[in-house]
Amino acid sequence: MDKRGSRRKGAARKERAARAAADKPPSRIGLWMRRMFIWGGAIALLVALFVGLAVAFAARSMPGYYQLKATQTAQTIVVRARDGTEIVELGPSFGKWLTSDEIPQVMKDAMISVEDRRYYSHFGVDPYGLVRAVYTAATGDGRVSATSTITQQLARNVFLNNNRSLDRKLREAVLAMALEAKFSKEQILELYLNKVYFGGGAYGIDSASRKFFSHPATELSTAEAAIIAGLVKAPSRYSPTADVDAAVSRASVVLRLMKEQGRIPANATVDPSAVKLKEEAGQNSVRYFTDWALPQLDLLLPETFEPIEVWTTLDVGMQRAATASIKSNTPEAAQGALVSMDRDGAVLALVGGTDYIETNYNRATDALRQPGSSWKLFVYLAALEAGYTPDDRVVDTPVTIEGWSPRNSSGRNVGEIDLRTAFAYSINTVAAQLGNEVGFGTVASMARRFGITTEINTYPAMVLGSNEVRLIDMTRAFAAVSAGGTSVEPYGILKVETAEGELLYQHENRARTAQLVPDYVAAGITDLLQTAIATGTGRAADIGRPVAGKTGTTSSNKDGYFVGFSSGITTGVWMGRDDNARVGGLQGGTAPARAFAAYMRYAVKDRPVQEFDTDLQLPEWQLEPDDEYMLGDPEDYYFIDEQGNLIEPGTVDGSRDDPFGDEFDRTLDRDRPRTPPPGPRPPQQPPRGSDGAPQAIGDDFLDEATGSSRDPGQSPPPRPAN
Repeated sequence: MDKRGSRRKGAARKERAARAAADKPPSRIGLWMRRMFIWGGAIALLVALFVGLAVAFAARSMPGYYQLKATQTAQTIVVRARDGTEIVELGPSFGKWLTSDEIPQVMKDAMISVEDRRYYSHFGVDPYGLVRAVYTAATGDGRVSATSTITQQLARNVFLNNNRSLDRKLREAVLAMALEAKFSKEQILELYLNKVYFGGGAYGIDSASRKFFSHPATELSTAEAAIIAGLVKAPSRYSPTADVDAAVSRASVVLRLMKEQGRIPANATVDPSAVKLKEEAGQNSVRYFTDWALPQLDLLLPETFEPIEVWTTLDVGMQRAATASIKSNTPEAAQGALVSMDRDGAVLALVGGTDYIETNYNRATDALRQPGSSWKLFVYLAALEAGYTPDDRVVDTPVTIEGWSPRNSSGRNVGEIDLRTAFAYSINTVAAQLGNEVGFGTVASMARRFGITTEINTYPAMVLGSNEVRLIDMTRAFAAVSAGGTSVEPYGILKVETAEGELLYQHENRARTAQLVPDYVAAGITDLLQTAIATGTGRAADIGRPVAGKTGTTSSNKDGYFVGFSSGITTGVWMGRDDNARVGGLQGGTAPARAFAAYMRYAVKDRPVQEFDTDLQLPEWQLEPDDEYMLGDPEDYYFIDEQGNLIEPGTVDGSRDDPFGDEFDRTLDRDRPRTPPPGPRPPQQPPRGSDGAPQAIGDDFLDEATGSSRDPGQSPPPRPAN
């Protein structure tokens, strides 16, 4: 066969093979691939159509460029003192609006380098950046890093909130593409740089430049622009007024990115640490007050975003005096705090630390510290309510209660003294005995009654101030004593108005206040508090007019406390270290008492001298000698059982020898006879109970007080454990 015939046969075989392949059915894999391609394309086309319609609709309904320029993104609050003086303006500061031509090119380059390097090449959403972020998440820690472009950030700042949800991200993307469709790149960048938040209330680069560098943004240098651009990621963390090192470190990152992207020469030398920052010397301590008072607006006002003016209870002169007294008297390396309130609870001055710029932690309202012996206020209130009087005799002697043996700061015991002297010299052993007698739970209940909001344990040592409290709560408790034993509620806002003068809120004094203790108990404790200043541990707090108060010092001189009142103003002072370390020589009667006196001399200078009412008008049950009247009918008493349930009169188990034991807290009807008074004076040698602990008073008193009786020579009944 010749070659030509061979070629014809080969061609015929190929033709037959091709026809056979064409007639062969496609494989299943190929079929599914074809279907996926077709359906995927159709779905992508539908999604693209849907997104296109959404973007077109958003762009059509979006405000115009000049409307967006006029839109504010946060609320301005003007805070005024009680006399109307403006003390601080909080909220946004927008500075001067800069057009695109007025914004320095280095500022634009810095922002684009760190926030959106492909700004001029994407359509509002950066697909490359999104894919890279998803890939990094899939191969890294599983978290998708931030992928928002400058346009997306503008859309979020102007139209949305910061919720991290898929729905919000989708709407953000649509709005970003709508912005790109409606405005030019230069317009979008201009809007962004004039609206983005840089911290400290500064919105826009001009406001930030004036706040941090004391000059307009048109004069920004490369290093300054890098600092501002670095703030967007975390304004509070990288703020140069809060942490200079963090701000400089972040600016260095911005400069490195600018070099890598060719926006500044690679060999350029820029030192952000050499930038001269605006000095903010000791920002007014008013911010401690506003940090406490302004969050109350969330409860007092309906939700509003319009500018408002807030009149507060703050007295400018008193705040200045309080700040000076804390700064000049606080020991080196320690912190100090002060709260001062009027007789109705209006906070007149509040200082939460020695320097708000250095640390804005509010030690007056947030710090939990031990009050030391100032806590004895509640111990003696409970004792007075139980029947003691300031003239009653008690015994200062070594004592052990449930394995705890308190000691006096002097290291000595003086024997028999009256209650007034024991309080004035803050004798620990007497306070321990009183707490043991009335019940540690009763002392805790008294503290709660007077406004202590923190957790209170009832171990024996609690009578010496081992529970941690807030200074504002202790000041409130002493203010209630100053008010004659009636409740006091601290407040800081008098009224709120809109910028146009519309009244949104007006403080109203409560028509009724709760009587926390009877008048004679308030008079008795005021007697004790006054003596503590006149002759006791608080003599440094004397201001030349009647003052009542109490010192407090914790172990190893870690905390110094003084709280007192005069002429209707109650002031509390705390000093100590934030790390709870020892402060040499710190006692409540030294630096805190001196700071109290320095402030109070100014605070009361325009108020009339007010004598204290310490005349104890005792109820009849404390004056009537008749035993039957003094004890009353047991059927008339109210009791509360261990579960807190009220036991009505006449239902108490008559078989109980001591219905007033510590396992029951007695609540008496105010119109009924009260607990009987102390009886005969205790002997010179202090009696001891069955647990070996000395008693502040004798068994005869306990017999009368509890209604117990025993034959002569009968051993005393066992005392209930506390």
